[in-house]
Amino acid sequence: MKTNSIVVERITTDSKLFAHTRWDAIPVAATLLHCAYFFGMFYLFPRIPLWLMIILGLIYSVSISWNINGISHNFIHNPYFRSPVLNRLFSILESITIGFSQIFYECIHTQHHKGNADLPDETGETVDWISIYKHGHDGAAEHPFKYAFFSFFREDPKTVFKELKRKDHREAFWGVLELTLFVATFVILGVLNWRYICFILPFYYFGHSLSYLNGFYRHYGGNPDEPLAWGVSSYDKLYNWIWFYNGYHAEHHFRPKVHWTRMQAFRDQIAEQQRAAGVRVIKPPHALGFLDPNLPLRTPPSSVLPGANLSRRAIRAHLLTRKLSPGSSDFET
Repeated sequence: MKTNSIVVERITTDSKLFAHTRWDAIPVAATLLHCAYFFGMFYLFPRIPLWLMIILGLIYSVSISWNINGISHNFIHNPYFRSPVLNRLFSILESITIGFSQIFYECIHTQHHKGNADLPDETGETVDWISIYKHGHDGAAEHPFKYAFFSFFREDPKTVFKELKRKDHREAFWGVLELTLFVATFVILGVLNWRYICFILPFYYFGHSLSYLNGFYRHYGGNPDEPLAWGVSSYDKLYNWIWFYNGYHAEHHFRPKVHWTRMQAFRDQIAEQQRAAGVRVIKPPHALGFLDPNLPLRTPPSSVLPGANLSRRAIRAHLLTRKLSPGSSDFET
């Protein structure tokens, strides 16, 4: 079966509220609870012991990655509501809850699908702004923990704003507004209790680092020359139930518009073709990908072929044989 012959039926609903399915009420409710948890921590901070607040802070860190990679990510590809106003309000709510503009995140994620963790070109640039190879050496992926803990500081809102402004001035305005509302929220909480902000900021940073760690192992070992194998999947049931089927990442990169409720059925539809294409599957959830027993090595091609003057094409070909090669895909709209 040719990959371009695989057709995915878009789900529909007669709901006047939800655009695709009433099941989207679950991630919407989860976001409301997540937002309440965030403000609830502020309320509890002066009222409960520090050791308990630390536990809540760690849960908050994990919840940031959970929201970004599950709720927020699915909202990018399949906005939950029929009403543009409700989608706009939900985008603002997400921005305040996860601590970053949802519109800016959508722009970054769109660029990610265009480049799909591509190798740097001759000037050191990648199409994918968050490519795991962008800051690597000799064609190898960056160390996963360096990628996780440094990527937060590499984010460039100016570049994202310019891209948004080029595409749509209105969306650029809303993106800046979301950033302003998020920052204003933290500033207000800091004015009310500066000790709380000092407490929460490390957990906030750690949560975004966990999100990057999750993203690293969703692509480490992907094959760019096989559309079916652009991403790396994890089929752990509990992980996918809680993370809204974020684990089906090879399937997602192959058909980005498949709704989260249809991921398992879609995988069943193309499983035979995936096996033939050599889709990489890891056992643990993506954020724990470093525990996978079959983890590929990050050996740079130059160390395998000492003294070789490798071109970018040669590096890509060598990485492909090790199933470490990046690639590119069109962002399905």
